[in-house]
Amino acid sequence: MTKRYSYKIKSYVNASHAIRWATGSGQKHTHTWEIVCELHTTDKMVAFYDIEKILHQALDQLSGKFLNDLPEFATVNPTVENVTEFLFGKLDRVLRENGAKLLRIEVSDSPTRSYCIDVTDL
Repeated sequence: MTKRYSYKIKSYVNASHAIRWATGSGQKHTHTWEIVCELHTTDKMVAFYDIEKILHQALDQLSGKFLNDLPEFATVNPTVENVTEFLFGKLDRVLRENGAKLLRIEVSDSPTRSYCIDVTDL
């Protein structure tokens, strides 16, 4: 049996967006986005404060923003799926630079639905 150790950290970001449709844009509205990251580290124990600080620095780019105005969403529709894909790329990069690997990200724009990306290999 092989054990895999991981940490799970939840973060919240308030940001607004408007979905673009073929006929125009929907109404601008705000969500409290919940971002749950499960990550692997080479050490069995890490300082949560350090990992949370890294995650929050990356997430601050979205905090209080209208996502449609960000360069990353100028041509990409800011749906929960695309926001999750964007956050996965950004968070995986900064975590790897700090000795951790993102295993799973779950992003919710409501309490009843989430979009998830899992990594199957380390």
